[in-house]
Amino acid sequence: MKISLRTFVFIDALQPQLASYLATSSQGFLPVPGDACLWVEVAPGMAVHSLSDTALKKTSVRMGEQVVERSFGSMELHYRNQSEVVAAGDAILAQLGTGEDARLRCKVAWNEIIRAITPDHATLINRQFRKGSMLLPGKSMFILEVEPAGYIVYAANEAEKAAQVTLVDVRPFGTFGRLTMMGNEAEAAEAQRAAIAAIERLNQSATHH
Repeated sequence: MKISLRTFVFIDALQPQLASYLATSSQGFLPVPGDACLWVEVAPGMAVHSLSDTALKKTSVRMGEQVVERSFGSMELHYRNQSEVVAAGDAILAQLGTGEDARLRCKVAWNEIIRAITPDHATLINRQFRKGSMLLPGKSMFILEVEPAGYIVYAANEAEKAAQVTLVDVRPFGTFGRLTMMGNEAEAAEAQRAAIAAIERLNQSATHH
């Protein structure tokens, strides 16, 4: 059966908020800030098991997350040493018989900043999202939705690197990946700029639409 590489992205150093957020949902070994990270998503979903097995047997990486859905399978691998994470990625690509450039392009499905959030709106959002920080009334909210879902992790990490912004929620599973961040107007705008620039960098090396 043919396995499709949907998402394949290397993160050089997990930022503090994102690492902490991923740890709240991790069913495996918890990532810590500064760890290098690899996020891989394939179709069909069950294919992720053999790829995880290969990466774990051939390298010292730890697995923080593995989600197997009917259509897609995702995994998050991390380690303090970047070269070990790169080697895990190479092992996965070798098993697939493909290169990193076979990954899908990242499509932005939604990209918006909502300014001066009302108390009612903030409360409703905070009731939905329990793992990140709370959204505060009066702040600006940056929301981003991408496809495939896994790329949202890279966008979130690059936005956190660039801006003094607060991570409210990141959802990297399913058909669409979603990110919610909070800051003042300038911070939200800087996070948005960095996230979109990160996606554009990814797409420069992706050949499939």
